[in-house]
Amino acid sequence: METKRTISLPLPSNRLASSALQALEVDAELSPFVRRSFALKSPTQNCTADEDEAAKTVLETTYRATTNRMLRVAVNGFMESLGVVLGVMEELDVDVLTEEMEEEK
Repeated sequence: METKRTISLPLPSNRLASSALQALEVDAELSPFVRRSFALKSPTQNCTADEDEAAKTVLETTYRATTNRMLRVAVNGFMESLGVVLGVMEELDVDVLTEEMEEEK
């Protein structure tokens, strides 16, 4: 029996979604009983095959595991990593710094 969980994370831009994907996909799953895949998707359901890359702002992560426990452990670890990635983006992203400087003016 295989269990599956898909996590969709909407982000403000394709650049941030792509950066998060690149940062998270580097770490392989430690267990051979867990598989993970990433995809960038558009938030709209009626997407065309020729969809513009800039419209892909949702980071979709799909986990498959042999047991519920393995799935839970893998997703918990992913959420911790995701929190670090989003925290770094919030603190160090160039667009965020530019936006804060404009707000101070």
